[in-house]
Amino acid sequence: MRTAVIGTGIMGAGMARSLAREGHDVVVWNRTAEKAEALVGDGISAAASVAEAVSGVDVVLTMLFDTDAVLAVTEDVARASGDAVWVQTATVGPDGARRIAEAAGDAADRMLDAPVLGTRKPAEDGALVVLASGPAALVERAQPVLDAIGSRTVRAGERLGDASALKLACNSWVGLITAGTAQALALAQAQGVDPQLFLDAIDGGAVDTPYAHVKGAPMISGDYSAVSFALDGVRKDLGLMVSAAEAGGMSADLLRTVLGLYDRASESGHGDEDMAAVRTAFDG
Repeated sequence: MRTAVIGTGIMGAGMARSLAREGHDVVVWNRTAEKAEALVGDGISAAASVAEAVSGVDVVLTMLFDTDAVLAVTEDVARASGDAVWVQTATVGPDGARRIAEAAGDAADRMLDAPVLGTRKPAEDGALVVLASGPAALVERAQPVLDAIGSRTVRAGERLGDASALKLACNSWVGLITAGTAQALALAQAQGVDPQLFLDAIDGGAVDTPYAHVKGAPMISGDYSAVSFALDGVRKDLGLMVSAAEAGGMSADLLRTVLGLYDRASESGHGDEDMAAVRTAFDG
């Protein structure tokens, strides 16, 4: 399939390479042209504009930072992409998904709400989990693309926005696990105990999780430069979660507290580093 990938940051670049590796004809566009041009070769070409990228393709995949970034390209995608399936993978929350669909006009009829679970390595490996909501016929048309970027697809329903709602629930778990790991390591260290012993103690037990070890290692070393999920991206998502929780009538107290930790780390200059840098929020 000929596929356009709009947005070639950490996630979009990995998706584009996974698509090309699986034999798709891939064209990319990014606001910072150098990021798109870095992918040229191996079946990937770079377009000078969104309209050029989406013209004549079978599937358009958008992977941008937030709702506003998607809205900035919506008119061009809607106007120039013909009858292509639009797979909207950015994390925008259910309200953002609805705003994008409204701005897309008639093109919303060929849009899938399809955020993904996973960070840099799963994106590069084509091993993301795709959360998809929208008409079943569109999922079927886009399935070769979904299979190229993901290890499996979880259907969240027919309604646009349901997959985005599920993504927020999943990312709340990621944010909480990471902040909880940071707290446990900081608490051990504050008491004069080697923080590595916390990871050793939970290893293989009922309360263990691979993510504690993945994020615990950079927390112990203090090196947050290998970015798989930027801390400011987590802050953006937590803000969406707070809004969604309040709109649904539930307490957002825990989410607000966790957001405050990521805010503190960002204010200390770690916003562009990996989310593991939330460990710095526990420093005195």
